[in-house]
Amino acid sequence: MLTSVSHARFHECFGKYVECSGNLWRRGDFVKGARRDTIAAMTSPEPVESRTQTRTQGRSAQTATLAEIAREAGVSAPTVSKVLNGRADVAPATRARVEDLLRAHGYRRRRAEATRSPLIDLVFHELESAWALEVIRGVENVARDAGLSVVLSESAGRLTPGRTWADQVAARRPHGVILVLSGLDESQRALLTSRSIPFVVMDPAGDPGADVPSIGATNWQGGLAATRHLVDLGHRRIGAISGPTQMMCSRARVDGYRAALETAGLPVDPALIANGDFHHEAGYRIGLELLRRPDRPTAVFAGNDLQALGLYEAARELGLRIPEDLSVVGFDDLPLAPLVGPPLTTVRQPLTEMAEAAAKLVLDLGREAGTPAATRVELATSLVVRSSTAAPAGG
Repeated sequence: MLTSVSHARFHECFGKYVECSGNLWRRGDFVKGARRDTIAAMTSPEPVESRTQTRTQGRSAQTATLAEIAREAGVSAPTVSKVLNGRADVAPATRARVEDLLRAHGYRRRRAEATRSPLIDLVFHELESAWALEVIRGVENVARDAGLSVVLSESAGRLTPGRTWADQVAARRPHGVILVLSGLDESQRALLTSRSIPFVVMDPAGDPGADVPSIGATNWQGGLAATRHLVDLGHRRIGAISGPTQMMCSRARVDGYRAALETAGLPVDPALIANGDFHHEAGYRIGLELLRRPDRPTAVFAGNDLQALGLYEAARELGLRIPEDLSVVGFDDLPLAPLVGPPLTTVRQPLTEMAEAAAKLVLDLGREAGTPAATRVELATSLVVRSSTAAPAGG
């Protein structure tokens, strides 16, 4: 089950970097003075469903009544009404059975625009990172301009939201859903689609499927640029700390790292590649392992900025200087990257712009003016050279 993130915990995680724009909403509470009229919008009368006229063997036949559908489905009429109106308190199997009968009998909802709440649902697989704040800022920029608020949730580290999540979203009827490093199972996708609730995946963990709108970044190109920079400085033993292997972005970054080494005619040493989890602790732990090797690397591509900072800590503990003894490259270009000592060379992933693009796309998908021209978008990454990289000692 999805959990809302408390305001206190959020500030504790992000410290001075938290600068929310006052339009952030979570279930049951408002954060930093979000508009009170959202409550009224969320408790609007339940929508009236329309019944179509169908032609059967040359004669007109009205679709079945709710009572008839209820009898056919083996449920009560109020249960059918709950399904029609997106209520969460219906078992998934019952909901699916009723949905099938409603479609078969020609029930159609009124235009989705008329029944939507002024919300965008933003779902993270986890929120324990300054990385998430950049995404929130981007979605907030678009939501604010559109007069919408943001429902912020996390799925406790799972790459697919919990079983009841889609029912809760259907009950809220937001303008759209943005999933960050997450995805949907088939039943969740079917429910959102049946409710005319558009969804977009940002930085998908795996292949989202050809029909799923997504916004990503050029992760392979970023890994290539980071490693090529180190090769050009003269490094020959270059380590890599990847992210979780099940995440497409971390695999792409390491593939770019390998491509840069192979293109330069350098061997790819599996002993210098380790899988982390994109957190500071993994950079520290793996950094100690790599840097204690007798043939330690002279440079490391850390996979993301938080792991790079963990690597900084490991280097200091072992008495190694950056960049004199060890060059470090991160990935993301978080606001803290130029503030650490020495300022971090990193690959800029345009997180705020990616989030803005995801929010604009989900709103475009919710309008009835047709499908946007592009629903699979990758934004360019770029190398930002600072002071954490230099030629190897004696090179």
